[in-house]
Amino acid sequence: MKFAHLADCHIGSWRDPKLAELSTLAFLKAMDECLARGVDFILISGDLFNTSLPSIDRLKLVTKKLKDVKDKGVNVYVIAGSHDFSPSGKTILDVIENAGLFTNVVKGEVVDDMLKLKFTVDVKTGAKITGMLGKKGMLEKSYYEKLDKKNLEAEEGYKIFMFHTAISEFKPVELEKMDSSPLSLLPKGFNYYAGGHVHYIFDKREREYGLITYPGALFPNNFAELQKYGHGGFYIVEDDNSEYVPVKLYDTLNIEIDCEHKTPEQVERELLKEIKGDIKNKIVIIRLSGVLESGRTADVGFRDIFERLYDKGAYFVMKNTSQMRMKDLDEIKVDTSNVEEVEDRIIKEHLGQIKVDGVDIAIEEDMTKKLMKILDGDKQEGERNVDFEKRVLDDLKAVIHSVD
Repeated sequence: MKFAHLADCHIGSWRDPKLAELSTLAFLKAMDECLARGVDFILISGDLFNTSLPSIDRLKLVTKKLKDVKDKGVNVYVIAGSHDFSPSGKTILDVIENAGLFTNVVKGEVVDDMLKLKFTVDVKTGAKITGMLGKKGMLEKSYYEKLDKKNLEAEEGYKIFMFHTAISEFKPVELEKMDSSPLSLLPKGFNYYAGGHVHYIFDKREREYGLITYPGALFPNNFAELQKYGHGGFYIVEDDNSEYVPVKLYDTLNIEIDCEHKTPEQVERELLKEIKGDIKNKIVIIRLSGVLESGRTADVGFRDIFERLYDKGAYFVMKNTSQMRMKDLDEIKVDTSNVEEVEDRIIKEHLGQIKVDGVDIAIEEDMTKKLMKILDGDKQEGERNVDFEKRVLDDLKAVIHSVD
């Protein structure tokens, strides 16, 4: 028996069109690799798309590839992840399943206030597959607490449990604050546990359970992941042995500059030294940190540096200056865990730092809070990205113009 285990494809996750395209291409390449390796079936442990209602263009590409996979006799089994649901509970996964392109294995019924999951049997191999969906805010935890595990553990045969939840015992240090559930919530005695949701690569054979794996994101989902991993991948499992298969689309070049006690001109010179090598068809990742001796972040000539990189053939260039500070900006000390109190305190500590004619402290505070509220808003169900962005911009302009 040979099968593939993917998770967290997050197709369409990046705002930039070039990077958003890569998440789709990574999925297509992974499917082709699965077929080339002759797998019997494929598992996708949640978050196939980054949103419950993906764009038509991406949906067409994905469903076409799923049909190709099905036509070649390879079944695909999925569970829903935290990104697969809209607020109303609707998901495009239902549409794709109704079209016969894959099978959602989260099936069961509530009996005597207990959730009894049913197994989906892969006809080709006889593998018995079931699992639990993942929801935002760890809302799936209540399902686990009412799960009839005895029924699952008593089943004989080769068993696979799919889940989209972080397990407390296996979280890496950098994700220690992520909501999670203890391993004890999972049913014991399965041969393979196909995890999703946690974007890091992990596999471990656990006593009383079996082989537990997280393949991580199929394509890095944010700046930090792209910098750390450079690419995504998935697992191929054969004879109870797992092999991680990288899905590499472009090489990455990581550039990290310590800006401590340096001027913007010095930082710019260091950046220019780092981009003298081969840049063609690479994703260039620039991270700056530290406190500048003088000047502002904007004084670094990023536009010229980006132009040089693209002239040298870079596929994409991105920077992160979140850990870069100006010397004149006072350190913010926060001693509370309440988000609203933190925001209020930060606003009050920085009122009046930028002088604007006709805007007093009270108006500035009120306007700042309104702007933050608008920027914190969510996209409405069914709303296109372009309409969402226009609505946010219109609301921001209305607040700004109200003080004219």
